[in-house]
This record gives sequence, structure tokens and C-alpha cells, in this order.
Amino acid sequence: MPALWIAHVTVTDEEAYGRYAALAGPAIAKHGGTFIARGGRYVQLEGKERARNVVAKFPSVEAAETCYHSPEYQEAMSHARGASERELLVVETSE
Repeated sequence: MPALWIAHVTVTDEEAYGRYAALAGPAIAKHGGTFIARGGRYVQLEGKERARNVVAKFPSVEAAETCYHSPEYQEAMSHARGASERELLVVETSE
């Protein structure tokens, strides 16, 4: 069953986070992920506001987890750590 990778991010270092983004996109695509939303317009109705929100669709929860733990994505994450505050979750869809 498909799954959504949902990230809520506050970028604290644009340059380093740019390096993350340049590497993360190809890593996500390699594992079957496709972006649905990437930093677009949003309305915060509840909870902590984060200026950047990203949603990617994966073939399954397992594919998203495999992506997250992959060497390619972890290399990207090495640039995001210390350059952002973020929450990331994967949720299975009902379709």
C-alpha cells in the first residue's frame, strides 16, 4: 500500500540545507518516491509552524524506511543536521 513521507522543516542554515536538498531529491527518487508538495503555500491550523513542508509518495512504508536508512539519504542528512529543525513521519495511505 502506498505511503506518504511528510516533513515539517525550519531551515536555520540555507547553504547547508541546499546541499541536503540537492542530494535528498535523487535519493528519494531512487527509492520510488515522488514529490507531491515541496515548500509550497500552506496554512498552519494547529501545532508548531514550520516554514517548509514536504510530502513525497512512496510505493510502501517499507520503501520510505529503506530510503531513509540508505547511504544516499544519510549522506544528504549529514548536511541537514545542524542546518534545520524538523519532524519527519511516514504514514500508509488508504488507497
